[in-house]
Amino acid sequence: MNVSDTLDYDIHRVEDSILKDSSDCIAIEEPLEIAVRYFKNDEWIVEPLMVTMRTPGDDESLVSGLLFSEGIIQDKAAIDKIVPNGENEGKYDIDNSLIVTLTKGNQLDLKNLQRHFMVNSSCGVCGKGTLNAIEIAYEPEIDKKGPIVSVDLITKLPDILKERQEQFVNTGGVHASALLSEGGEILHLAEDVGRHNALDKLIGYIRCNDMLRPLEQFVMCSGRLGFDIIQKALMSDIGMIVGIGAPTSLALDLAGKFDITLVGFIKKKKYNIYTGAWRIAERF
Repeated sequence: MNVSDTLDYDIHRVEDSILKDSSDCIAIEEPLEIAVRYFKNDEWIVEPLMVTMRTPGDDESLVSGLLFSEGIIQDKAAIDKIVPNGENEGKYDIDNSLIVTLTKGNQLDLKNLQRHFMVNSSCGVCGKGTLNAIEIAYEPEIDKKGPIVSVDLITKLPDILKERQEQFVNTGGVHASALLSEGGEILHLAEDVGRHNALDKLIGYIRCNDMLRPLEQFVMCSGRLGFDIIQKALMSDIGMIVGIGAPTSLALDLAGKFDITLVGFIKKKKYNIYTGAWRIAERF
C-alpha cells in the first residue's frame, strides 16, 4: 500500500524576531486497529488485538513485527495474510484497520502473552517477575560469539543512520531502527513516529524476508533504549543493540540477563558499553 507519511502544514515561523507565514513538513500520525483471525474448534474466530498510533506505511511489517515481538508467532509461515478490515478511515484516506489471518494450527491466546498490549513500559512491567516471565515464555538463543564490531565504528553510526533517515530529514519528528552488518552497512531501515513501531516494522520486514543473521548483524535505534526495546530484540535472538539515547535500569537488567550487548549515549568521540563488551573489538 503506497500512502503518504508526511504532510505540509501552514505555520508561522519566527526568525530574528520577525514573524513570517511559512509551511512545515509534518509526520502523519494515525491510529491502526489490529485484529487477529484464527481457526479454533472448527470455526474461524476474530479477536481484536490492539490499537496503536503509527506513521502510515509498512503496516504489514509493523503487524508482523508485533506478532513476533509478543511471541504470538515464531515463524513467518504462521501468517496466512494481512488485509484491510473494512473501508478506509481517517483524515488522510488511509486504511486504519487491518486483520491478520493465522494459518490453521496457529492460535491467539492472550493469557499466555508475557505482557498485554494495553500495558505499556511505563506501568506494569518491572523487576524480577517480568524477567522471569520472559524466560519462562521464551527460551532465548543468544549466541555470545557474534556479532563482533569495531570499537571505531560505533561513533560513526549516528551519521550512517542519519544519511538513510528520509522521513526524519523531512520532518524531524520520527524515530528509526536499522539492521546493520558488522561492518556498518545498513541492510534495512524503518521509520515511525513511535520508536517501538519503528523496531517492530524492522523486525517484521527482516524476519518475513529471511534477512536476519544474529551472529553477523546488530540493531540500532534512534531513541531511548527502554525495557520494551530490548524485549523485542530478545524475541528475535538479536544479540547486540546500539542506541543514540540512554538505556533504562530494567533494559540493562534484561540485556545483562540474556547476554545482549547494549551500547548507548553515542557522541562524536565517546559512548557507553553497558553490557556485553566482548562484542566490541579494539582491533581487527
